[in-house]
Amino acid sequence: MKKSNLFDKFRHSRLFWPLMALTILLIFDAFYAPSFFKIGVLNGHLYGNLIDVLNDGAPLAIVAIGMTLVIATGGVDLSVGAVIAISAAMGAVLINPALGNQLITNDILTADRTNTPLGLIVLADIAAGTLCGLWNGLLVSRVRIQPMVATLILMVAGRGIAQLITNGQIMTIYYTPYFWFGNGFILGLPVSIYIVALVFVIAWLLVRKTSIGLFIESVGINSRSTHYSGISEKNVKLFAYTFCGFCGSIAGLILSSYVHSCDANNIGLAYELDAILSVVIGGTLMAGGRFSMASSILGAMIIWTFTLTMYTIGIPANTLLAAKAVLVMVVILLYSDQVRGLINRLGTKKGGSNVESN
Repeated sequence: MKKSNLFDKFRHSRLFWPLMALTILLIFDAFYAPSFFKIGVLNGHLYGNLIDVLNDGAPLAIVAIGMTLVIATGGVDLSVGAVIAISAAMGAVLINPALGNQLITNDILTADRTNTPLGLIVLADIAAGTLCGLWNGLLVSRVRIQPMVATLILMVAGRGIAQLITNGQIMTIYYTPYFWFGNGFILGLPVSIYIVALVFVIAWLLVRKTSIGLFIESVGINSRSTHYSGISEKNVKLFAYTFCGFCGSIAGLILSSYVHSCDANNIGLAYELDAILSVVIGGTLMAGGRFSMASSILGAMIIWTFTLTMYTIGIPANTLLAAKAVLVMVVILLYSDQVRGLINRLGTKKGGSNVESN
């Protein structure tokens, strides 16, 4: 009886489907790509596909945390990829000891030095992304523009802004201390994993240990009723979009540090779509309401596990989007009412048989 109750409770939790999907992927890897699980140690650092999933998926996981809060309010942020580009561009420009046309000279580009303290570079990076989120939040909450349209403005203009910041150049970063955020290790694990954990803890404390989380869910379920209940749904939406911009800035910091450069046209490209998919895989409804940030992080890990699995079994990179479309289709089917009803009926039958046997 107790086992049945525990299974039913787990089956109805938001972690059930993401964990099932991840388990299926790992079982597939165990049969068709056993080397996927190989983990080695080099210079005291762990490496292997599983470590790459955590490291490469870290920026997406952070963006998915912010996107979860936005979607939970009934909105969406299409500009997170552009926010990543703006934040990375800000950091890259401040690292270089000169601005303007001097950036193209080799002696400046290859210098492992900067006139800007690293702490100030990181703060400027975070501030740039957070201000972008604040802009989106003002358009949605105060100007009352539809979220898709409001964030589409920055999605279109954002990379142009990043190009203006970098003077239209692909900026290579040679400042070694900056590389720690995307390439450093702590206790054998990549620093990016710890950054994801830190952002998750901050977000969890905000939404689960204060009333903010309840307000976000309330706005997503019925914003009008929330307003008449005395809750400022404007400020709730403003917070969600601002925090999403903050998450985008952290992702931009990690990505530019990881690749040692900032290409305003390509860094963070299509991250908004992967972030939305991560949240959907995590079980948060696009209509808003109840949400789970942990499930969204699992969704991001599923996407990167799927990506590396495709590479491991030899799927060409130019066909990866088609393979990802299959993943999207499977996710949509799993979350359909028909499939959910079937699973619930099977669970009910199993629970009933266990009760009879007891």
